[in-house]
Amino acid sequence: MTIAVRTARPQEAGIVEDLLREAAEWVDALGVVMWDEGELDAARIAQEVADGQFFVTEVDGAVAGAIRFQVEDRLFWPDIEQGDSAFVHRLVVARAFKGQGISTALLAWSVERARAMGKRYLRLDCDAERAKLRALYERFGFRLHSYRQVTSYYVARYEYPLDG
Repeated sequence: MTIAVRTARPQEAGIVEDLLREAAEWVDALGVVMWDEGELDAARIAQEVADGQFFVTEVDGAVAGAIRFQVEDRLFWPDIEQGDSAFVHRLVVARAFKGQGISTALLAWSVERARAMGKRYLRLDCDAERAKLRALYERFGFRLHSYRQVTSYYVARYEYPLDG
C-alpha cells in the first residue's frame, strides 16, 4: 500500500467536503457534534481548498483522508506567539480506510512540513470529551498543553515539539 500526501486541488473541494461530512455524520451518530454547520459549508470548504489549506492523502490513487494545515490560529490559540507554530484541524479519514495508518501518515506529514517551515511546534485541538481521539494524538507524541472554551466548544489543546 502506497500512501502519499499532497495539496488538495480546487476541483477536489467536493471530495474534501464529502470526507468531512462522512466523518461528522459518523461522530454525530455517536452522540457528539463534531463541527457546527458553518464549518461544513460547501463554499467555505471550497475557499479553504482553493487557498491551499487542505491536504489529502491518497492510497493507490484513491483519496483516503484530509487535513487542514495552517500557519496561524487565533481562534483556538489566541494566547500564544503565532509565528513559532503550525496548526492542524479537521483530520479526517474515509471510513473505507479506517485502521490503515492514514491518520498517522497525515500527522507525520504535518510534523515534517511544520519542521521544514522552521516552526517550533505543531499544535491542534479536539473536543475534550473525545477520549479515543485524544489517545490517538497522545500515542503519536502530542502532549496536552491546556483546556480552553472556544465559542460552544470545550477543547483540549495539544502541542508537538519540533526541536528534536
